[in-house]
Amino acid sequence: MSDAATAPDVVTGHLGHLTKDQEHAFDLFKQVLANAHLYTPPSPAPTDPSVSASHDEPTLLRFLRARRFDPQKALKQFSDAEAWRKAHNVDALYATFDHVEFEDARRFYPRWTGRRDKNGLPLYVYRLASLGPIQKELNAVPPERRYQRIVALYETMTCFILKLCSNLPRANAPTPVSSVTTIIDLEHVSIGTMWSLRGHLQEASTLATANYPETLATIAVVNSPSFFPTVWGWIKNWFDEGTRRKIHVLGKDPGPTLRKLIDAKDLPRPYGGELEWKFEDEPVLDDDAKQAIGEMPKGPAYFEDGHVKQPTPTPSNGDAASTH
Repeated sequence: MSDAATAPDVVTGHLGHLTKDQEHAFDLFKQVLANAHLYTPPSPAPTDPSVSASHDEPTLLRFLRARRFDPQKALKQFSDAEAWRKAHNVDALYATFDHVEFEDARRFYPRWTGRRDKNGLPLYVYRLASLGPIQKELNAVPPERRYQRIVALYETMTCFILKLCSNLPRANAPTPVSSVTTIIDLEHVSIGTMWSLRGHLQEASTLATANYPETLATIAVVNSPSFFPTVWGWIKNWFDEGTRRKIHVLGKDPGPTLRKLIDAKDLPRPYGGELEWKFEDEPVLDDDAKQAIGEMPKGPAYFEDGHVKQPTPTPSNGDAASTH
């Protein structure tokens, strides 16, 4: 794992750390988005602060960073993502997602540990061997609904977890947190299991690259088997070049390397840390997160203005619900 992985740059190209050229590109990006009716700026009137922007600046910057601060290329990806959100009715989908199904779906995808790395980025873990016993259950979910589950879990990352972590004390405050650190655990995974899961994994990766760009800061692959180079040959084209540079393959003893990036108290014990947490567990919130929200909410949630907000009620007919 390179120095770039254990000490990732989480400030360059972010709010409060833009160069003059980047600031100019950002201003131009917002202007072309507004001209294309894809973005509404906040109200300039001090007497009417209630009119907020249609999209927050960390979100806009993620798209601009993904296209190396080229406003026109970022406009194309942003426009495509907005069209995708409209086609899949993403806002209403998330707001009305059944709470029980939402919590159940977490078992099949990367999970937040409830902890953060040394930069304040949320730490996710994905243990693929845990999917083996429940793969038939996953395959029984209709493809369209499986896709909707992935969308809902990405929405909770951007609407709740990243915003919560941006509100917590950290070394880089007040720079917003807009990406996550992920450990992918390949222990006890056979090449047959990897092959059978390839469609499931590709679906999630493709969706994220297109519609949730720049949300991955570091990906540490641990307990990689001897056949991993073969697997990497299958999957490397799922990711753009920027994402591929963030993927780092570790050996069977990842602890010494991971502890450079994550405090031992926040790193799960199976990976060389002290945290009593395994993939099947609920998030174990750190003290700052507990103070901010008490406990992790069940089902879809938003973190806004320092508070947890959840859709209410959750109708069964799929109609959009409002937040409170």
